[in-house]
Amino acid sequence: MHATKTSSFQPEVYAIDFGTSNSLLAAANAHETVPPIPLDDGADDPSVLRTLMFFGQNEFSCGVPAIGKFVEGGMQGRLIRSIKKFLPYRSFTGTHIGQRIVAIEDLVGRFLGTMRERANRYFGANVDRVVLGRPAKFSLDANDDELAQSRLERAARIAGFREVSFCPEPVAAAQDFQVALDRPRIVLVADFGGGTSDYTIVRMRPEGFDPGDVLALGGISTAGDALDGSLMRHRIARHFGADVTYRVPLGSNTLTMPRAIMEKLCSPADMTVLQHRDVLNFLRDVKSWSLGPDDKRKMDHLLCLVEDSLAFKLFESIERTKCVLSSSDAATFRFEYPTIYLDERIERRDFEVGSGKEVGAILGSLDQTVSEAGLGFGDIDVVCCTGGTARVPVIARGIEARFGRAKVQELRAFHSVVQGLAERARMIASGQLATPA
Repeated sequence: MHATKTSSFQPEVYAIDFGTSNSLLAAANAHETVPPIPLDDGADDPSVLRTLMFFGQNEFSCGVPAIGKFVEGGMQGRLIRSIKKFLPYRSFTGTHIGQRIVAIEDLVGRFLGTMRERANRYFGANVDRVVLGRPAKFSLDANDDELAQSRLERAARIAGFREVSFCPEPVAAAQDFQVALDRPRIVLVADFGGGTSDYTIVRMRPEGFDPGDVLALGGISTAGDALDGSLMRHRIARHFGADVTYRVPLGSNTLTMPRAIMEKLCSPADMTVLQHRDVLNFLRDVKSWSLGPDDKRKMDHLLCLVEDSLAFKLFESIERTKCVLSSSDAATFRFEYPTIYLDERIERRDFEVGSGKEVGAILGSLDQTVSEAGLGFGDIDVVCCTGGTARVPVIARGIEARFGRAKVQELRAFHSVVQGLAERARMIASGQLATPA
């Protein structure tokens, strides 16, 4: 990082939006806030640090450089993405990095620590207080939700933060919105990210924000990544063996690829399970036992995908296709690698049909949040949408069908949450809000 401070601002509290896909850091003191600072010189927007970590041979990098290091190293080493979504999973305690298992708190702590170090260097300061954003609900299970926050707090302390406060991300986005209020309104903030879709219904007043004005919080751990997974499941996975048929030697039954294995293909994080020795041996057996004329080629694709750790590269292509479908009626999915060349036209309506389950869950969680507030759709005065997934047309149409287009406003896709967190940090620094014990 080569960013340097350009003012005499002295930070007292950092504000971190630690996202499934992207992370940002702003800062505050008792008198003012500053917008997100540059954290990644290689990014199109240097204030947006992609939530990616690469562990190579005695090296670590994150953000855009992590991708470069992964590619330069021939797809060897560990590239970790979407780590946030595993915080509420009790079964996920850590992962192998080289020859050792690294706890999830240490992984997240390493990433947050890098953000803190870069911010300290940028400001020429040593800040050990932070306001961290968190989803409205990490999990629908209250115990798992509590586990996720405790893990995130532990990670923040590993990163060097002595004092850690939390604020729900949609509440932070609502706080960023309040500057535009000219009269009291009931506002729905919908934050559609990579890993979670979060909702806050809040009574906003021009004179200021009070946490007691939050009427309902809701959310679900289904968002942009799940939509990518649906595109993989319904259109791409067939190129990687989803529909192969095979017959075990001396057996008479024609079998198909186990669904549990194919489901692992729909998440780059889950795909690492396929690298286990027993699973790889099974996939090699399926290739030799396969029956269809193209099945061996598809199994070659799958084995190449797994053995050469191409999950991230594949899902980058899937995500690009999804983004094109947000503005066009059709897109071409392309994926090229030695021995693999895929070129397929995908129409938006096919994507929307394939993602119906995920979209239904996202909008169903919204409906539940409105109901829990004791309100109807007509009682909401303003709908503020933030996050990249808010731009997916089927999501946007669902919002407009419920509330009407005139009520819908689109906040800054990436910056609204962290700016709201920075305002919360200013209130803590000034003593307007109590700090955690």
